[in-house]
Amino acid sequence: MPKSSSSRVPSYRRHKPTGQAVVTINGQDIYLGKWNKAASKAEYDRLIAEFLANGRRLHSEIESSVVEVINAYRKFAERYYRKNGEVTREYGCIKEALKIVRELYGRTNANDFGPLALKAVRQRMIDNGWSRGYVNKSIGRIRRCFKWAVENELVRPDMYHGLMAVSGLRKGRSEAREPDPVQPVDDATVQATLPHLTPIVADMIRLQRITGCRPQDVCNLRPCDVDMSSDVWLYRPDTHKTEHHGRERIIPIGPKGQDILRSYLLRDKESYCFRPIDSEKKRRAAQHANRQTPLSCGNKPGSNRKKMPKRTAGEKYITESYRRAIHRACDSAFPVAEPLCRRDGESVKQFQERLTEKQLAELDQWQSDHRWSPNRLRHSAGTEIRKRYGLEAAQVILGHASADVTQVYAERDLTKAVEIMREVG
Repeated sequence: MPKSSSSRVPSYRRHKPTGQAVVTINGQDIYLGKWNKAASKAEYDRLIAEFLANGRRLHSEIESSVVEVINAYRKFAERYYRKNGEVTREYGCIKEALKIVRELYGRTNANDFGPLALKAVRQRMIDNGWSRGYVNKSIGRIRRCFKWAVENELVRPDMYHGLMAVSGLRKGRSEAREPDPVQPVDDATVQATLPHLTPIVADMIRLQRITGCRPQDVCNLRPCDVDMSSDVWLYRPDTHKTEHHGRERIIPIGPKGQDILRSYLLRDKESYCFRPIDSEKKRRAAQHANRQTPLSCGNKPGSNRKKMPKRTAGEKYITESYRRAIHRACDSAFPVAEPLCRRDGESVKQFQERLTEKQLAELDQWQSDHRWSPNRLRHSAGTEIRKRYGLEAAQVILGHASADVTQVYAERDLTKAVEIMREVG
């Protein structure tokens, strides 16, 4: 099967009228020197290497539009921002930031996108209600896009320096919304929520509260990642937030955490300890145990399941499903009063259509006040450890040490972490 024109490499040819070597790139004939000589072949190799490295474009084609630069960078970012074969959240944040650039300046010449244009994009983000910190991070992502464009000679080299002149928003000196800081969740609130959760998610919460690990860490926990050779177990996540910095994450698990985790380790070493499929089995078993209709009547277990359900219980929790489970439990533990609650048999769409805008705002405020997310458990653990053992100990347990610490310092920190968890965890 012949190769498509987009995958062919332009060939080295002889131009008979002049006796020179020639190559045609993007419809343009480029003369290389005397045909079949080392100098013309070297020039051909250089042009082809730059042509392929530049995404099959000539360096002379520098008059790119903003939307062309964005599209080229998104293709690069989709390949670059990956972990374990999957695109990371950073790629989604990049797309969200560049979407505003495309809406405002998509057809503009990329070389004309300067500091004033970037400030206009920033103002649109503020008008959209983005928080100050997220605006600053998004502006940084836009700068990275044009830095990459400079590297690949899609824009002028001085463009990136102009964008760097735009300073970040300062607290109290801009119109951007200041988000509420993430606060620890009260233990009494957690205890009130636990009865409304499945036993597996409840154990995930208890373990995270004790160890102070990230939600991602408790979701990814497997028996093969836990070293049980000493009295304090050491959990080394296979993947974690800061692994791209070359850092190792070690989470000590003391006696209390071991009691929670022990029954989940009796499985295949490579499988995840906390699995939605196990929660679903327990939920169905509880429903069957509470069944009032005789088995000879009505549906039998497994007889009324959809052949191709839209969603099925998986082999591991992700941070989003973990958080949603907690939010649903919060809604049950702290129910909202009428008329802001859903009625029996009422769909979500019907419920939203029934409420006025003022009532929807009141419901959002109620949920904001009474729901809590798993990352607040980490703050609770850090606050307690800092209060009892100091700031340095909290940094060690939470894994917040700077990236340039020496190996000796890391070993000293791990010893301190093990001692703390032997007592509190």
